[in-house]
Amino acid sequence: MAGLGGGPAAFGRCTHAVVRALPESLCRQALRSAAGPEVDFARAEREYQLYVGVLRGKLGLQVLELPADESLPDCVFVEDAAVVCEETALLTRPGAPSRRKEVEAMKKVLESLNLNIVEMVDENATLDGGDVLFTGREFFVGLSRRTNQRGAEILADTFKDYAVSTVPVHDALHLKSFCSMAGPNLIAIGSSEAAQKALKTMQQMSDHRYDKLTVPDDAAANCVYLNIPSKGHVLLHRAPEEYPESAKVFEKLKDHMLIPIANTELEKVDGALTCCSVLINKTSEL
Repeated sequence: MAGLGGGPAAFGRCTHAVVRALPESLCRQALRSAAGPEVDFARAEREYQLYVGVLRGKLGLQVLELPADESLPDCVFVEDAAVVCEETALLTRPGAPSRRKEVEAMKKVLESLNLNIVEMVDENATLDGGDVLFTGREFFVGLSRRTNQRGAEILADTFKDYAVSTVPVHDALHLKSFCSMAGPNLIAIGSSEAAQKALKTMQQMSDHRYDKLTVPDDAAANCVYLNIPSKGHVLLHRAPEEYPESAKVFEKLKDHMLIPIANTELEKVDGALTCCSVLINKTSEL
């Protein structure tokens, strides 16, 4: 979940990114919603390094990389462990019990950034950051196999300045399995029935009218938007060789710096582009 706060005008601003190296255990032990081909670790590593290289080298973010932990096969998916908005970080309670210890390393690195840390200690609550869509104006929280109503309530208590609406998620792991923000007022959304139904719910829940960018492929609707002072609107999106028809839709965004990123291997274990970073906008001194 991106810590892109400061209201709509500052949406997408980002100074730091937290990422985590891939454990080799990911190939055989990472959770996956469906059986399929095994992850090619060498290729996954190359794709991850490209992703991190874009954040650090091309966009100039301060990247804080946590070490891999072989006992936590899913630990590369840092988004699920924390929701950061402005100077506050909510450490989540992931829905999968095998992932709960991922929060420990996240807590340490967010403390090093002097963020206000809130911990989710209610044992009845579950929340994955992949179910949290922050639009700059409000939060939408997917109620999924990994996130429940109590988790959404704790998020609402944590970020009281923003409206929080819940969205039932069907036929997908997370809310952001088929949507994300592609700009300050722009929701990227997949074309499946589940995605369109969730979008309709969000539209009904919100007092604000968002623009939408509909792409043919649900997985391609998960993209990473940043507002970098020296670059302007930046969008990391899935590569044309993976999703050619969706890439054509992104290419119509003439005001964005478009950066295609392949995510072929991590997608095999339900990973998406937003999953692999927690984006933070530090406005105060460390």
